Amino acid sequence: MRNGLKPVLFVCLGLVIGFPLFSLSYYTMVRTSTPRFCASCHEIRFAYNTWKTSTHVNNAQGFVADCMDCHLPAPQDTMEFFYAKTAHGIKDIVVHFMEGAEAYDHEKEREAAYAGIKNAQCRKCHRNLLYIPDKRGAMLAHRAVLYPMPGYEKRCVDCHRDLVHNPRGHYAYKQYERPYRGLGL
Repeated sequence: MRNGLKPVLFVCLGLVIGFPLFSLSYYTMVRTSTPRFCASCHEIRFAYNTWKTSTHVNNAQGFVADCMDCHLPAPQDTMEFFYAKTAHGIKDIVVHFMEGAEAYDHEKEREAAYAGIKNAQCRKCHRNLLYIPDKRGAMLAHRAVLYPMPGYEKRCVDCHRDLVHNPRGHYAYKQYERPYRGLGL
């Protein structure tokens, strides 16, 4: 009887310790995945303010793309998401405390961020790219990105480079601006 009780005791002990640890980890990930949390760091405030004035926040569809949507893998890829989020967080903390806000080069960091953005990150939100009835040129350009010929692969940010994180004196509402022409057209 004593040996039969031991596994049950370990399972109960695992639940008592594991559930709060998992809950705290999940709660921490959720709370630190907001744009407002990102903006709490001096170095990131510039990116936050330029994001707020972009069409990724201000658009007729009412959709808002947060920092995590572009800069991290999809949360469904749990291990990759946690790894990337942790690595970014540790890097930002080290830079903040070791080098300070003065050493933060926005242009260099912007280029590094663009280099790391994959098409899959854009396609989390922009899914229906081949069916834009009033913009045939955009449909053809997107088809070339989605189904590239070998050796002609392109990334979304090759054409759509200056949509976010540009200093503006106004809020960019997409419905009131001239139609966007990608850099590649």
